[in-house]
Amino acid sequence: MPRKVSVVVPVYNEEANLPRLLPRLVPVLEGLGRPWEVVFVDDGSRDRSLELLKAAVAERPGRVKAVELLRNAGQHMAIMAAFGETDGEYVITLDADLQNPPEEIPKLVGKLDEGFDVVGTIRSKRRDSLFRRAASRIVNRTTGLLTGMRLNDYGCMLRGYHRDVVDVMTASDEVSTFIPALAQLYARRPVEIDVAHEERAEGESKYSLLRLVRLNFDLMTGFSLVPLQLFGPLGFVTALFGVGFGIYLLVRRLVVGSEVEGVFTLFALAFMVMGVIMAGVGMVGEYVGRIYQQVRGRPRFLVRLVHGGRREP
Repeated sequence: MPRKVSVVVPVYNEEANLPRLLPRLVPVLEGLGRPWEVVFVDDGSRDRSLELLKAAVAERPGRVKAVELLRNAGQHMAIMAAFGETDGEYVITLDADLQNPPEEIPKLVGKLDEGFDVVGTIRSKRRDSLFRRAASRIVNRTTGLLTGMRLNDYGCMLRGYHRDVVDVMTASDEVSTFIPALAQLYARRPVEIDVAHEERAEGESKYSLLRLVRLNFDLMTGFSLVPLQLFGPLGFVTALFGVGFGIYLLVRRLVVGSEVEGVFTLFALAFMVMGVIMAGVGMVGEYVGRIYQQVRGRPRFLVRLVHGGRREP
């Protein structure tokens, strides 16, 4: 019997896009010729998204579920919450904004059928703004350099996972994580494929510049110790430079005599050293903050109800 496909869709204020999503998604899943389900997760939306999801559950009972979170937990924690409500052998994640066309899902299912356990995707001919493309390029290259992971496009959430990888990810109790990178750690046979990309149908992206920076820090500190380890060699080099410059100033004083022309140079060096120290303290604080969040033991997300599932009201 063909393996069941579960599609997970995180939703946050997507009232304008949801009516367009299901009419495109359902025919694609029907065309697979195998059992399927769609698990939406409402991440504390403030518009009518939850009402539309309830209507979708009522329209397709047994096929569509809607996980209602008590409060906003963030995209990746929302997906984690939905993972727990899936029962398919293959799990596909898909954004609700239709920038990743549902028609690309058969490509991912085909790769999973070939035996790959994680199918990553690369957005070809991206339809985002120049700023978004540049920011993603920086995040991708920086993260790849620091973590050593071979992912070409961290930002594309149209991805496929085998049930074994999903179960390992849901068993992980990390307070903050990034699902594509986490799956890459647990993958035995990953692959990446090109997929189409479209302009956002309605609304605006939920990732501002500040959130993109925050995401990059999460990736760096959550999957690598390199940022922290870099400050050891950097401090050592800075100290050597300071000693060398001190020797130069001593020799110059003996040869030239007393002078005050180097005051601004000393100020510049002092500010440079202080900058290195402050950056190091900030990076240590980033790791300490993650530890603090973890040891508090607070729930990563709170599920209020599962409409159409085991915890249906």
